[in-house]
Amino acid sequence: MFQILEARELTENIYLMVVKAPRVAKACQPGQFVIVRMDEEGERIPLTICDYDRGAGTVTIVFQGVGAETKRMAALRACDSFHDFAGPLGCASELISEDKTVLKQKKILFVAGGVGTAPVYPQVKWLHENGVAADVIVGAKTRDLLILEEEMRAVAGNLYVTTDDGSYGRSGMVTQTIQDLVEKEGKSYDVCIAIGPMIMMKFVCKMTEQLHIPTVVSLNPIMVDGTGMCGACRVTVGGEVKFACVDGPEFDGHKVDFDQAMKRQQIYKTAEGRAMLRAQEGDTHHGGCGNCGGDR
Repeated sequence: MFQILEARELTENIYLMVVKAPRVAKACQPGQFVIVRMDEEGERIPLTICDYDRGAGTVTIVFQGVGAETKRMAALRACDSFHDFAGPLGCASELISEDKTVLKQKKILFVAGGVGTAPVYPQVKWLHENGVAADVIVGAKTRDLLILEEEMRAVAGNLYVTTDDGSYGRSGMVTQTIQDLVEKEGKSYDVCIAIGPMIMMKFVCKMTEQLHIPTVVSLNPIMVDGTGMCGACRVTVGGEVKFACVDGPEFDGHKVDFDQAMKRQQIYKTAEGRAMLRAQEGDTHHGGCGNCGGDR
């Protein structure tokens, strides 16, 4: 069992929990995720790691109550426990493996949308701890839905907050702020890392393509097992089939087929849709189970 040490609501329907998970905390890196279950019969819920403390043996997760299971999870309190807390899963951010001397010369921009602020934070924090400054754009529909603003401000080189309704910070979509920073404020960037809703990442990539900024996105399709065997998180990147849980979650955003990914995510939610995808995708429907051919 994995005890919850802290549980609080960050804003309406978005929650933060600090969980005692020493083995995960010891091994995890920014960009990775965990899969949690509340009990033996519970749904497997993939959640990006928002923060970790190796000394204390804790991992911080942030989630939104969008389905029956996450709404039930939101009712958990400190001293409650998760039955499973599996991880770290997925690949760490590519920034972690770069030469730090080279990394310090790069001009890096992060773009976070909504709950995507949570997985952006550990990457920016890691860079800050290693002497690398990064600009960060955090976007939300309205001021009341912003999360982790002060935490992000403490580690970002420059923080630009945007709200769709203009209730706080800059007015408009994050894409407008990207364009303004480059075309009106003279900024230049060597790489952009965008994390948020699929539709947001799609349009961020359209903008950065126009501005000739290489862009990395962190994909969050439906996941079931988190080991590449079920095929739920299948995406197409540069014309090749990838599985977000083992090949990602980070990919070259300019090569991702976002339209296919969003359509597939909707279809996969029903038994009829899964059957149709299985027929359409054939041997590549599954991931790395070794039996269906999808791993070749």
